[in-house]
Amino acid sequence: MTPRIWLSVMLAAALMLVLAFRTSVSESRQWLAGDSHIHSHWSVGYDRRQGPPRVLKGQEGIYSTPRNAVMARQFGLRWMVTTDHGGPNHSQLNFEQAYRELTLSRTLVPEVLQFYGMELNMPGMDHHTLIIPKAEDEAAVLWDIESQFDQNEDWQLPPDPHRRTPDARRRALEYMAKLDELPLLFANHPSRSALAIGVYGLDSPTEFRENNTLAPDVYRGMEGAPGHQASTLTPDGAPGRVDARGRLRARGGYQRRGAHTMGGFDQMTAIVGGLWDALLGEGRRFWVVATSDSHAHYADQARQGSDFWPGEFHKTYVFARPEFGDVLDGLRQGRVFAVAGDLISELDVMVIGGGERAEMGSTLRLTAGTPVDLTMTFRDPVGLNAGGVDPTVARVDLIMGRVQGPLSDSRIDRNPTTRVIARFGQAAWRARGDEYTITTRLPALDHSVYVRVRGTSTDDTEPPMDAPGENPWTDLWFYSNPIFIEVE
Repeated sequence: MTPRIWLSVMLAAALMLVLAFRTSVSESRQWLAGDSHIHSHWSVGYDRRQGPPRVLKGQEGIYSTPRNAVMARQFGLRWMVTTDHGGPNHSQLNFEQAYRELTLSRTLVPEVLQFYGMELNMPGMDHHTLIIPKAEDEAAVLWDIESQFDQNEDWQLPPDPHRRTPDARRRALEYMAKLDELPLLFANHPSRSALAIGVYGLDSPTEFRENNTLAPDVYRGMEGAPGHQASTLTPDGAPGRVDARGRLRARGGYQRRGAHTMGGFDQMTAIVGGLWDALLGEGRRFWVVATSDSHAHYADQARQGSDFWPGEFHKTYVFARPEFGDVLDGLRQGRVFAVAGDLISELDVMVIGGGERAEMGSTLRLTAGTPVDLTMTFRDPVGLNAGGVDPTVARVDLIMGRVQGPLSDSRIDRNPTTRVIARFGQAAWRARGDEYTITTRLPALDHSVYVRVRGTSTDDTEPPMDAPGENPWTDLWFYSNPIFIEVE
């Protein structure tokens, strides 16, 4: 048997193993679309002429929780997280009023698993999604965290400066890491305050590393694809929206010149060998998600909305059973991929070597020199997306980087070992209905690595920086979370 024939036989066997495994797993788990960053009318404003400040309901988010859930269901979501902004005495508002509406919404829209959470004003950093495990005491747990640690909770003037310090952030993480049922934290729009590529603002590489080290099972990732993606669209859906000063608006609210999103994704995720890869290269289990950050829909002229509905544009898919605990476990363990514009609706990535296998978020352990095969299968959903087009995947990239352990300099935001090791056009795929499969063999490994995949509807080799005023529907990408391969 020639080496080429032998390799073809081995890849075919690997594909059969993948298909058999997916069939068995699908009986219990499936890809469930969701959104971890949604605002309701409990994201309030405040009249600060009195103390405590008077709540102005619906000043930031404008829709009720049931309305958000109905729209999430309409756009195919199976789970969501309500993440209203913290603010002066907001913990009490959450506990006494917002939570009651969430429990009502769960009854009215049972098809969508609705998590209780908030957008935490992380001490000394930018906003973070906080997801509370579903339990009888979930309202009390959120009240406890928000009242103690949200940096804007204090309504006294001047505000307590101790709530905004690195020590307060560390205390918050240490507290959450000791809870009986662990919450989850994801950094939201992490580079929105950046001044340029690699010139970060409120969120820094050092803070990400410290947070993940202090609470590795709680502080689990970031928005790879931030919300507010409809900010470039006029109310009739055409691109080219301008702000009050006549400037074209940018996707995601990333208005600073030189620090826009790239293919709709944050620079920390979109740059191959960038910050995300630097964190993965340390062996950190640090995942990316995609969200709407929905406050007000872009077609709502009266409220000057700039958002898509939950699930209308971005989706985070979790491989899980349709139950609260397993969805949260999937988010924590990295059984997750992020996608824009319904470019794909399923993505299975598997590495096989030494008789073992591993999928997204997990680890394959083997001895040096063991052959490793990789198989990825994605589904192209049939029909038009919410933008009125039926997008197709033009190319899939396989990305690999070396895992070298913790770095001595916590400011580093680059992994020079990470690169695209293969690009697959449509000629490289095997079609099976609306499913497409790619199989390949990894280079011989004598060191530990991680692999991840991404795909696009465009012909861009790398995602360019998004131009203000562009149409987000014409620039679609998806990103898997990584698989780690530990070589002994």
